[in-house]
Amino acid sequence: MATQSVSGAGDPRAGHVYPDDPAKPVDPDASLGELIGKVSQDFSQLVSTQVELAKVEIKDEIRTAGKGAGILGVGALCAYMAVILLSFAAAWGLDAIMPTGFAFLIVGALWAIGAAVLLPKGKNKLSEVNPVPERTAETVKEDVQWARNQMH
Repeated sequence: MATQSVSGAGDPRAGHVYPDDPAKPVDPDASLGELIGKVSQDFSQLVSTQVELAKVEIKDEIRTAGKGAGILGVGALCAYMAVILLSFAAAWGLDAIMPTGFAFLIVGALWAIGAAVLLPKGKNKLSEVNPVPERTAETVKEDVQWARNQMH
């Protein structure tokens, strides 16, 4: 019987021997204990592969959450500056060319506009975060279905 061995860094099948014809057993003379050992080893490899996939997905979600938090932080800073400047505008009153209060009111209004633009964007970015690793969940479901099919 012809078989092929898979080797390569990062390949989850590395070190396993696969028949050219998947309908034929790799080792027809293997004992039940040996077969169970191989299944256990394959299952262990499958679990570690799924864990790696989950790590990659979660890392992507954390990156998206970080961007949203950054935008939200800048929006919060804009809102803080608007409060400070609008407070100064109310307190100081008038100045030489134009009323000082009016000048500070204009600057404060610009900060308020910045906050009004950035805060919703940051909130929307954070709402895009999905804490469930969808691809991992889907492949685990497929693996469970495959295992059920192998048992029947």
